[in-house]
Amino acid sequence: MPGDTLRLGLIGDNIRASRSPLLHRIAGEMLYIPTVYDRLIPADLGQSFDAVFADCAATRRGINVTYPYKEVAARKVTVDDPLVRAIGAVNTVLFEPEGPKGQNTDFTGFKAAYERVRGEAAPGTVLMIGTGGVGRAVAFGLAGLGATTLRLVDRDRAKAEALAVELREAAPAMTVEVADDAEAAGRGADGLINCTPLGMEGYPGSPLPRAAMAGGAWAFDAVYTPEDTQFLTDAAAQGLQVISGWELYFYQGVHASQLFTGQGLDEAVLRARLRED
Repeated sequence: MPGDTLRLGLIGDNIRASRSPLLHRIAGEMLYIPTVYDRLIPADLGQSFDAVFADCAATRRGINVTYPYKEVAARKVTVDDPLVRAIGAVNTVLFEPEGPKGQNTDFTGFKAAYERVRGEAAPGTVLMIGTGGVGRAVAFGLAGLGATTLRLVDRDRAKAEALAVELREAAPAMTVEVADDAEAAGRGADGLINCTPLGMEGYPGSPLPRAAMAGGAWAFDAVYTPEDTQFLTDAAAQGLQVISGWELYFYQGVHASQLFTGQGLDEAVLRARLRED
């Protein structure tokens, strides 16, 4: 209700530079809902994820969850949407009287970000490096966008193999392959995606050499702090159309805000205000 303080937060390990508090503060101002949105880093609080989550359940309307807790969070909530259950990761939790409910606005946010930049262009054959929480959401998003082939690479091959099995069941029209060598798997790919922490503040670098990007059509990096990662800078230098992690940040936040408040936002106004700050 307008006038009541909306208490929210973000649980993650490397979130000091996160701009999610800014997005939700501005969203609250636009909706005339006083909003508190805190960064909650379990190590800094001297607590486990479970303890922080339990405290949030008692004191907050909802939370966002980021690396490396999205899959852990999925096991602590009820997920009504069967597709989100299949993803196996949640980034948005609502604390309801009947218990915590989980959603995944990374999934919807990626699809919206892709369509904003590429319109109705098909994803084609895609290499995705990293199959953790955000990678799972992006993979299912690619299925929804009509990708023909998805090649998965992860340092933990078992994680990639498990995701491949789930994708083949949920999206039989999409060919799913697992590879160990990202550079080799990128040959002939239309889309190149980074869903690893590489490139974010505290994790410098890129999971793919610049030369290996030649011939691609588009690239997406889930990292948004900084926005101009080495991965995207290299992709742009090779002539690929770039979808920044900022777009995913924006749309997952818009969709999470609607879940938290039950109200929509003027996206153009929110986008302009975020770019000003």
